[in-house]
Amino acid sequence: MKGLYFQQSSTDEEITFVFQERENLPVTEDNFVKLQVKACALSQINTKLLAEMKMKKDLFPVGREIAGIVLDVGSKVSFFQPDDEVVGILPLDSEDPGLCEVVRVHEHYLVHKPEKVTWTEAAGSIRDGVRAYTALHYLSHVSPGKSVLIMDGASAFGTIAIQLAHHRGAKVISTACSLEDKQCLERFRPPIARVIDVSNGKVHVAESCLEETGGLGVDIVLDAGVRLYSKDDEPAVKLQLLPHKHDIITLLGVGGHWVTTEENLQLDPPDSHCLFLKGATLAFLNDEVWNLSNVQQGKYLCILKDVMEKLSTGVFRPQLDEPIPLYEAKVSMEAVQKHQGRKKQVVQF
Repeated sequence: MKGLYFQQSSTDEEITFVFQERENLPVTEDNFVKLQVKACALSQINTKLLAEMKMKKDLFPVGREIAGIVLDVGSKVSFFQPDDEVVGILPLDSEDPGLCEVVRVHEHYLVHKPEKVTWTEAAGSIRDGVRAYTALHYLSHVSPGKSVLIMDGASAFGTIAIQLAHHRGAKVISTACSLEDKQCLERFRPPIARVIDVSNGKVHVAESCLEETGGLGVDIVLDAGVRLYSKDDEPAVKLQLLPHKHDIITLLGVGGHWVTTEENLQLDPPDSHCLFLKGATLAFLNDEVWNLSNVQQGKYLCILKDVMEKLSTGVFRPQLDEPIPLYEAKVSMEAVQKHQGRKKQVVQF
């Protein structure tokens, strides 16, 4: 039985993906479930976070968003039994790679998969669903009538965030990074209030948002990264596609919520003062926030269940690429790690 792992170079600048043979898993312990993996989604590995958490290993397991069938359960497992169909996200410290035929996982990281949802849909939407739910419900409290700006809305995460915001009755504005993305966003039903094409670098996001909201500004901003410095200090690609932090502050309305994915965001005193005058809040969207806080496990399970329920009832649909077999996972992970590809890649067993 093979599993996919990665190892870092001595300089920590490059990682290499390798398949390794694994021994048969032992009898399931206490609260652990033995799972036959049916699908595993691919996401970029945050090596910097792993280093900060002192989790460096010679070989680190790859693949965490999984869906599968329960083979066996430990003596203390209370939520599942053999043959149950489940979905979940393996924790950061998991010893088993999701890109393997059989894995062990604690029952508190799994929920039942609805019958209507396919294996690839479940695995391909669980992480982005949790991110969107966290950003819109817990960090910005989206509600009917609110205006929401979702940057890079045609991304795998952006499409789910848009659909979830629509479901909550919000007015959605989104940016498109290419003509193809613009066409994708214009096909949304209900339609997006405004699609801002930033691919040519000539459109001013703040002006477009203020125009759309009658000068009031948007209530919620969910960015996909921001520029922190002047034009001379930013890479050309980032300069063209991402708004400056001052643009975000300008287009934010009174009492607005800015949810950022920029982990190294730097605000100068004038920036903070402007947010203060608007009574605005700033929150950081950390992909692993639920994973790093054991006391929030019950709330996390509720989010997983709600994401699956909304997927089952058609509230949102993930943007998935064609499923690939396990033997192509190594090449696909190399592409994912380099931010290549727009749609979510899922390995189907």
